[in-house]
Amino acid sequence: MKYDRTKKLFGDDVFEKFKDVKLILLGVGGVGSFALDALYNTGIKNITIVDFDTYEESNLNRQMGSIGNIGRIKVEALKEKYPEVTPIHLKITPEWIDNFDFSSYDYILDAIDDVKPKVHLIKKHFTKIISTSGGAKRIDPSKIEYISIWDTYNDPFIKKIRTELKAQGFKKKFKVIFSSELPMCLEKGSFEGVTGSFGLMMASVTIQKLLAKFQK
Repeated sequence: MKYDRTKKLFGDDVFEKFKDVKLILLGVGGVGSFALDALYNTGIKNITIVDFDTYEESNLNRQMGSIGNIGRIKVEALKEKYPEVTPIHLKITPEWIDNFDFSSYDYILDAIDDVKPKVHLIKKHFTKIISTSGGAKRIDPSKIEYISIWDTYNDPFIKKIRTELKAQGFKKKFKVIFSSELPMCLEKGSFEGVTGSFGLMMASVTIQKLLAKFQK
């Protein structure tokens, strides 16, 4: 029976509450696509997905939905795979973040890999964001943690985010999903065992936050 294992884990009452959850996922690449798959398969269908890119051959090693869809717009291809999602095909910028209404969403899932919009999003909506650093250049998923952004290390990308947040006066408590593993290369080499695990961790953190929210 569909969702039988999910209901056994969470219970029928919680599963019914999943149907009323509303999420927005920013970025559906090597991290975001796995978060989408895990959450959708758990019964959370009201998910808005935002991404500007099209699938390229270089995506085949790590992105859910890339096989058979080279050249296609990612959110449109994923809409076919996950028919109840709402796709938005555009580039995420600070200006778009300012103008978009995030108020109806339970959580904002941030898989953005661009410094400026990521910093702007965190500053503006940090209380409802579940954010990841980059999963590239690493091979060990056991090094992935969900900790304070101010305690992160060995990650040049999240260091840029941290530095820019400090420069803009942001000093709030804020956690990110990151890996303590030292990068293994200079260029953006990637392994799905890690990038996918980042997305699955994002899905897990989302579910845990929802469970805590349901109990209030």
